[in-house]
Amino acid sequence: METIKNPIYIDVLIPLMVIVFIIGVGVVLLYQHFQKNLFIHKLKQETMKANYHNDLLRSNIRAEEEERKWIAQDLHDEMGAVLSIMRMNLVLLEQQSMQATESLTPGLENVRKLTENAITSMRNISHRLMPPQLETFGLVKTLEAVARQISETGKIAIQIHAPEQMPDLPWVIKLGLYRIVMELINNTIKHSGATQVIIDIQSSKDQVISLYHDNGKGLDKADAGSGLGFKSIEGRINAMNGFFEIGAEQAHGFKATIQIPLAPIQNAEV
Repeated sequence: METIKNPIYIDVLIPLMVIVFIIGVGVVLLYQHFQKNLFIHKLKQETMKANYHNDLLRSNIRAEEEERKWIAQDLHDEMGAVLSIMRMNLVLLEQQSMQATESLTPGLENVRKLTENAITSMRNISHRLMPPQLETFGLVKTLEAVARQISETGKIAIQIHAPEQMPDLPWVIKLGLYRIVMELINNTIKHSGATQVIIDIQSSKDQVISLYHDNGKGLDKADAGSGLGFKSIEGRINAMNGFFEIGAEQAHGFKATIQIPLAPIQNAEV
């Protein structure tokens, strides 16, 4: 009897084990499929968060630039006009005082000079807020003009290297790169003790690359990227889907690499 029951038991056990194995494999595959869907869902969420963050960043930068433009226009149109009228009246009073009494002439001349200084300062502030030559002459010519003005002080020499046939960049990239380079120059003048700055700008159909290098004391690794200026630069780079890397090699001064893609943001508004 025992020999008869064993084959029956085996015949029942084997199919049962096969069924359990199939169920186990199914559970594993189902779990893997669930994990895959969960990963894809999390990846989509992270992508949406990143896109939302970049959209918010672009909106903030666009609002900031619009405010700069508005302030620059008001300074130039309203304050500039008022100061110019003041100057003309002071010149007239100065001429009249020469005929009446010479005691008023030095005072009027001093006020006129102060007014002229105020006009110059107002114009410089307006141009820093929204440089009019950037749209008219392009990025390279504008930076070359800035480089000449700074180099004329004799404290630091700035060289701009770019191809003669530099293609016209989208406005968002021209303005973004201008702000970034000006921030880097500002940091160099304030903190590096450098005597020379070299800025290389290259452009292809896919991207624009700018290499910034000064011969100053360099940047400590502990301070790399910690300042508000660098945070502002990183924000603009992220808004343009670009790449930004800074060097902290003290023996070779400060270095920065900026790469901005052209195609993805041709029509973007920042």
